[in-house]
Amino acid sequence: MSIHSSLKISGAGTGARNVWTRMERLVALKKVGRWSPGDPVTGLPKVRTRFKVKTKKQLKAAAHSDEAAPGAEGVEGAEGAADEKAGGKK
Repeated sequence: MSIHSSLKISGAGTGARNVWTRMERLVALKKVGRWSPGDPVTGLPKVRTRFKVKTKKQLKAAAHSDEAAPGAEGVEGAEGAADEKAGGKK
């Protein structure tokens, strides 16, 4: 016998967890250099569990800006771009 479609769980329960295990916290703290082997594992500092995720719109904008500036521009190039955005006013 199968489960009726209205009784199936859709995946609403698979969200971001707000509590990490000690090992997950240690890995995150190692990445930012706030913990090293030999340090006590009790009394660890708090660690953010949610991170901002770029939306499709933000990813497109980032890709577009990377294509617009393919080479390394000097200081003059950056100032020129800022002047263009401001309408050429100084």
